[in-house]
Amino acid sequence: MSLNESIVEDAALEWFGELGYAVGHGPQLAPGEPAAERDSFGDVVLVGRLREAIRRLNPAIPEEALHSGVLPFQPDILP
Repeated sequence: MSLNESIVEDAALEWFGELGYAVGHGPQLAPGEPAAERDSFGDVVLVGRLREAIRRLNPAIPEEALHSGVLPFQPDILP
């Protein structure tokens, strides 16, 4: 059996799923798709998910602090 990217990716997705992570498939999240979570493939960080995770982990965080935490990852603001 030869090892290729698809085999590794499928194994990793299964492993993360077993650990309780929500897994999604790239084509469904890709720019231009109904469930897109980024404007381009250059957007490495899924800012919406980051914002949700910060709120979940820090429910009492002030809005200004949340904004400051997410700001460095917003592609439209980066140089």
